[in-house]
Amino acid sequence: MNKAKTPKYSPEVRERAVRMVQEHRGEYSSPWAAVESIAPKIGCSPHTLHEWVKRHEVDTGLRDGVTSEECERIKALEREVKELRRANEILKLASAFFAQAELDRRLKS
Repeated sequence: MNKAKTPKYSPEVRERAVRMVQEHRGEYSSPWAAVESIAPKIGCSPHTLHEWVKRHEVDTGLRDGVTSEECERIKALEREVKELRRANEILKLASAFFAQAELDRRLKS
């Protein structure tokens, strides 16, 4: 059974952590040093906090990349394409079935 991954941290905690990194970045020798210092205060790993900071930077246009909104739209479109392909396959099979049935009916007449 594949359970959906539930976020361990609320959006408010994530936003606060990112804000702390941004506000205190200048007090450290590097952005990573700020992340390493703040992550334990939030209760997450430096890697996790760094990912949140990068995601925020992409979403706000400070860093190149695909925004969270765009990612969600892409996922929705991929799901739709998958459903449409499945529907097309069903329609192809049904069309072939009915074409064969019509051919059989004509041959028997």
